[in-house]
Amino acid sequence: MNKEVVKTSVVAGVVLQKDDTYLLVQEKQERAYGLWNLPAGRVDVGDTIEQTAIKETKEESGYDVKLIKKIDIFQNEAEEPAKHAFFAEIIGGELAYPKEEILDARWFSYEEITTRKDKLRGSWVLESIDKVREMT
Repeated sequence: MNKEVVKTSVVAGVVLQKDDTYLLVQEKQERAYGLWNLPAGRVDVGDTIEQTAIKETKEESGYDVKLIKKIDIFQNEAEEPAKHAFFAEIIGGELAYPKEEILDARWFSYEEITTRKDKLRGSWVLESIDKVREMT
């Protein structure tokens, strides 16, 4: 019995919480244009998942962060990236994002996020936030 081996990539993302709001970034790349996501990116060869979470958060939000806890790994299909989500705290920086990669970055209340489910880049965004809400 021949089974095809699926190669997949790994993504690392971060949930940032300030008061009762959560930071989301709006994607500019064509395949996800306009969708809201956690600050996240693909893990490069030679980087750890944790290093990527910290690096991508800085690149996409301007914030320096300290990882507090791994939330979970999300992957619904073998062909899609395995998405590692972390809860982090801001330890420096200020909100700034690269205009060539991100359309917008904003803090949203939980209610605002739940009313935008169809505008999120995958279920992992809300699932990660839900898990953080259970922890805090």
